Amino acid sequence: MDYQVIDRINELLDSTDPATVNTSMRIPAALRDAAALAASELDLAPSTTVLTANALRSALEAAVMQAVLDRHYEEYPQARPTLADLAIAAAELDGHPLAGQPGLIRQSAAEVQRRHPQARPEDVLLWAEARTSAAA
Repeated sequence: MDYQVIDRINELLDSTDPATVNTSMRIPAALRDAAALAASELDLAPSTTVLTANALRSALEAAVMQAVLDRHYEEYPQARPTLADLAIAAAELDGHPLAGQPGLIRQSAAEVQRRHPQARPEDVLLWAEARTSAAA
């Protein structure tokens, strides 16, 4: 990944230039209709065009953040959080009942990861809940 590309994308996203362009995008009709309903009935945006532009901006911002984070982890692999770290953070953010038991979450993460290397933090929390239910 080239940081110049990231810088250029950020520069374009930060632009206050009011110029617009017409585009010809082919999207599924059902998606267009859903966007129109969301804009008009849910007040999600003033128009489907604004809703589409906002969604594209959000996707680009997320992609830039992920690219920078991936590059950081390539340079500093020790900085990457473990599955247990992610599960503990998720529990704390969600107010999960087991948030105050990081030891249990770490043990559960180790157990889950042995059998399911691609496990997610939610999987760890579910396993930790199952362990506490079985012990009760």
